[in-house]
Amino acid sequence: QLWNYSRPGDTEHRLRKLLPEVEAAGNASYGLEILTQIARCEGLQRRFVDAHETLDSIAPLIADAAPRPRLRYLLERGRVFNSSGNQAEACPLFVQAWEEGIAAGEDDLAVDAAHMVAIVEKPEEALAWNEKAYHHAQQSSNATARRWIGSLTNNIGWTWHTLGDYEQALSYFQRNVEWHKEMGSSEGLMIAQWCVARTLRSLGRTEAALAMQQQLQKDRAERGLAPDGYVFEELGECLLALDRKDE
Repeated sequence: QLWNYSRPGDTEHRLRKLLPEVEAAGNASYGLEILTQIARCEGLQRRFVDAHETLDSIAPLIADAAPRPRLRYLLERGRVFNSSGNQAEACPLFVQAWEEGIAAGEDDLAVDAAHMVAIVEKPEEALAWNEKAYHHAQQSSNATARRWIGSLTNNIGWTWHTLGDYEQALSYFQRNVEWHKEMGSSEGLMIAQWCVARTLRSLGRTEAALAMQQQLQKDRAERGLAPDGYVFEELGECLLALDRKDE
């Protein structure tokens, strides 16, 4: 609830403000978790040296810590390596977090770890890891783990798209649309619909793709949402493919 991923500096401020209260209450485990998230904020601001130093400060305590702070430590150390361009150092940390998360029954963090492995791996390996995370999230009774289903369905769709199997990609994107409808999401649903339309263009079904993007443009306006540059880009690509260059 303290996180705003688009404003990591604000999130860092809130976390740092909370930290003395947690330490005063004697909740050492939660304090360690907060420090890992401060490191994540620093990494998102591309302050990689600061992020590593924050993680270094808790590294001696992690071996004897509870599973959650240890898993968060592995995840955030891996994320800092990945964001700073060191995927070779990042991948083993994510794999370790996945294995330890499964063993500890911490499904949400295990799924997060598997999805991070997919981010740093090549498309073929990424597909296997995303599907592993997807199936684990589906079978989990952990509500936070299950909330990963939408993101993972999207990621699998884009991996198939990267591999050139547009029919498989479309299948996953359509599945993602249905999931967002079930969840009652708004922005997430429109992103899922955009992905369907984008894949229809890849399949050469350009008229259908154009109609979907036009509907998305209309829906955003009717809901009072800001115009989306991705929608306009696709409107242009579809019109160009249809030889309607002036439009």
